[in-house]
Amino acid sequence: MRGVLIAAPSSGSGKTVAVMGLLAVLKQKGVGLAAFKCGPDYIDPLFHRKVLEVESCNLDSFFLPADQVRALAERTLAETAGPEGFGVVEGVMGYFDGLGGVSARGSSWEIAQILGLPAILVVDGRGASLSLAALIQGFLNYAPADQTGRGNRIAGVIFNRVGGGMYDVLKKTIEAELPVKCLGYIPKMDWLNIESRHLGLVLPDEIADLKGLVKRLGKELERTLDWEGILALGAEERAADTGAGSGSEKAAESPEAVNCRKNPFNASPRGNGAARPSFRLAVAMDEAFCFYYRENLRALEDAGAQLCYFSPIHDCKLPEQTDGLLLGGGYPELHAGELAANQEMRECIRRAAEDGMPILAECGGYLYLLDELEGADGAVYPMAGVFEGTGQREDKLRQFGYITVSSGRDGLYLKQGETVRAHEFPYWHCTRDSERSVMRAVKPTGRRSWPAMREKKRVLAGFPHLYYPSCPEFVRRFGEQCRQYDNEKNGKLVERNADIAECD
Repeated sequence: MRGVLIAAPSSGSGKTVAVMGLLAVLKQKGVGLAAFKCGPDYIDPLFHRKVLEVESCNLDSFFLPADQVRALAERTLAETAGPEGFGVVEGVMGYFDGLGGVSARGSSWEIAQILGLPAILVVDGRGASLSLAALIQGFLNYAPADQTGRGNRIAGVIFNRVGGGMYDVLKKTIEAELPVKCLGYIPKMDWLNIESRHLGLVLPDEIADLKGLVKRLGKELERTLDWEGILALGAEERAADTGAGSGSEKAAESPEAVNCRKNPFNASPRGNGAARPSFRLAVAMDEAFCFYYRENLRALEDAGAQLCYFSPIHDCKLPEQTDGLLLGGGYPELHAGELAANQEMRECIRRAAEDGMPILAECGGYLYLLDELEGADGAVYPMAGVFEGTGQREDKLRQFGYITVSSGRDGLYLKQGETVRAHEFPYWHCTRDSERSVMRAVKPTGRRSWPAMREKKRVLAGFPHLYYPSCPEFVRRFGEQCRQYDNEKNGKLVERNADIAECD
């Protein structure tokens, strides 16, 4: 794979700004690009996709084994930018930080190893000078206990929040003393202020004139980043690693499926390739619900879904002929008043659940299905009422990080002994969480576990964000239930028409 991984010593060092600026510069130069994010984060990929109009994809070595991570990256690069495209991978947390804080598994370092990419450290230079050399040397010398492959792959450094004069001094000193390239700097920019909240950065659509800010950022970093050196570094590392590069051709797009709303993932809907879509799946997509993995949606399409996007805030009913419903995560607490005001949609979804429609709801989507939700303003608002309970704010995270969800019995979507990988980071909880199903969440490190999901008819909901490709049978069974529900609807319609004819 031709590309680079942008990492850092810790969170808050400037990775996202560096990636945004680099993508803006390379796009302006006509480079075919694909953007990626290490780990389970939803928000950084939204910046890649929606702001820079570059397709993005999560790469997570806890969710998938190494060979599948590599195949996913190569396929995404080929589909998005062609086989000779350039991949920019944004790291997560600190470069070596992985599972439970005690392992490098799932870290940015592991993704760099799997993909054979050079890593570029973004080092925050505020309040330091020559001491930065000691920091960089420590990262160059460190190797995790489970080290494999060629070194730790750190090949370059970008300095954040330094001036041109200081950068010249640092570059001369560091390149003379350390085996690493200095590839530019990011000056302090008071005009670029991207705020954060409890789940990370604010959403792209909440930032006024973000496209204008990104354009200005690109012009600034075109002057201060050695973007040609970064391109050369990515190409050099690919040539040095045996077996690198996919050689695959751009995948054909399926024209059959047509979305009811605009597809936000910058790619034509795929369908299942071999046949026309066999069920219509409504996918909530608006200001309140926007956390989806591209590969989850792809897995659903492969199972036969025609994805139809709708808004629980702005639409008054589900898309026509809906056979199933997907309610992803997001920030429903920020829009609780608007969701409550749309009583017609809340009633529509409640009736659909009672009628037996298959529904998957994760975190924010689960909160929407409760009786009530405490909004960010502290007021309590009525929600869809599929499950009893009130969503209430927590002072801190109760569960955080990677989990494996398993079932103690045969259910509609997950059979006894099967597992699906997931992660949790809820700042809200439900007052009736004790009424969850026999499914349990288990931490990959340690022995902690807890009830994970709630079930009602064909509805499966809870705080875990599931990664569907980690359990293909889960998605297949959901598709089967959607098709069965469609048959049931048609059967009821036939019966009703027959009654009408007999009455006539």
